[in-house]
Amino acid sequence: MGRKAKIIIRNLTKAFYKKQGSVTALDDINLTIDDGEFVCIVGPSGCGKSTLLRILAGLENPSIGEFTIATDGEDRPLQSMVFQERGVIPWLTVEKNVEFGLKMRHLPKELIKERTAYYLKKTGLEKFSSLYPKELSGGMKQRVSIARAFANDPEILLMDEPFAALDEQNKFILQEELLSIWSETGKTILFITHSIDEALLLSDRILLMSSQPGRIIREIIVDMPRPRKIEDIRENPVMAGQFVEIWKHLQEEVQQSRREDG
Repeated sequence: MGRKAKIIIRNLTKAFYKKQGSVTALDDINLTIDDGEFVCIVGPSGCGKSTLLRILAGLENPSIGEFTIATDGEDRPLQSMVFQERGVIPWLTVEKNVEFGLKMRHLPKELIKERTAYYLKKTGLEKFSSLYPKELSGGMKQRVSIARAFANDPEILLMDEPFAALDEQNKFILQEELLSIWSETGKTILFITHSIDEALLLSDRILLMSSQPGRIIREIIVDMPRPRKIEDIRENPVMAGQFVEIWKHLQEEVQQSRREDG
């Protein structure tokens, strides 16, 4: 028996209106994401990927269409979002950042303490709990954002290129930590990336978007067994073929966008 649907998006269109006219960022998005599924979105810059996440996060309203996020009846937030940067609160310590969402929900002190300690440990932040963000590297700040998002126990997790600004070594470490926590929690994750390697490493399924206006025009099922390593992906002929398929898609969409602009 298959998993139940967690996110359902139907006929979703988003247009931005300006004095000079309107710009359609997303056009007729239809998508179902199952409970516990890890889905990556890949597409050219400006195709509306971040706009889609912002709509699901409640930060933007769709112009047309609708979406639903299934709940299991417990009192938990619908979503948490992890941005590429600026995701931590600068005047709070690492520990206070991680517990922030829990305190805002007025949960019992013992539960806040227990859950905060657990995710500090899972993300390797135990020794840094009393530090402030200005004392942390970029990779450490992203660990704080991830720990806070999971600690808050949302229905879904939205991640907008969270590792894009990191060096390769830190990126690989955080990818493995993210997958470890995801496998334990079973959270539904929608993840934006420009990195084809990252999408193949993380995903159950990859959605390919067109250039503006953004449409989902293809999906790729990644059925390589987990746990995966980046070296396994690069050596696997099937994954290599999928890499080339995604690369060609991005090239075609960028070229199409340039022809339309010209």
